[in-house]
Amino acid sequence: MTGLRKRVTVGFLSIVCLLFFSGMVSFLELSHLSRDTGDILEANRRNISLAKEMLDAAHEQNVALIHYSVFGDRSYDSLCRASQERLENMLSIAQHEAVDKSFLDSLAFATTELRLLTDSYLAFADVERDSLALDRGETAGSRWYNNEYEALYVRLTAAIKNYMTSTQSSLAPRAEQMKKNAYRAVTPVLISLVVMIAIVLMLYYFMSIYCVHPIVRMNKGLGDFLTFRIPFTVKGELKDEVLELKEKIDTLIALSKQTKF
Repeated sequence: MTGLRKRVTVGFLSIVCLLFFSGMVSFLELSHLSRDTGDILEANRRNISLAKEMLDAAHEQNVALIHYSVFGDRSYDSLCRASQERLENMLSIAQHEAVDKSFLDSLAFATTELRLLTDSYLAFADVERDSLALDRGETAGSRWYNNEYEALYVRLTAAIKNYMTSTQSSLAPRAEQMKKNAYRAVTPVLISLVVMIAIVLMLYYFMSIYCVHPIVRMNKGLGDFLTFRIPFTVKGELKDEVLELKEKIDTLIALSKQTKF
């Protein structure tokens, strides 16, 4: 491969390689950015879903205990225990899936407190079966609910709501990281753009100096020779294929002169 063709080929191959490299880097960074965004949205959706399940279970248990303790309806015993089990199962799933478990400590503590308090009350209530004890149990149950259980229930629901919004506190650092990833995705393109502009300008310069201008001068010189019989000369330094073309034109002109003579 001769000089001029080599320069042009290397220049355009450099542009292609830069485009490919910058495109791949940007694609990878954008993939990371898309995955991070998806993870944040999925974590937020999952937190809300689990928190909703826990709030529903806590509410069902609260309603069951009101019927059991305040109104004395013992048929809600099984519903109360089932709701407690459901709440603890949801908490176990949240603890297994959570990356940062600090938000679940207060929730786990409140759930344990509520479980112990509920179990102790249900065990005590099951002992009293005669009518007088039942009447006292209902009165005592109302006091127990108002003085002991209600405060723990409010604390539990507050802990669940805090867990529901826990992902919001991690959004700021993760958003900052996503911002950096976005800059990293764009940076290779900007660098490649600057380098490609430089390469294109260099190609323009070399093509003008070593190809376009010499061909223009040779065209003018050849036109002057054909029209006015001015000797064919090309000023300036010629290289590579352009020099070969000029030498072949000189040879052709010399042959034409010999033919005439």
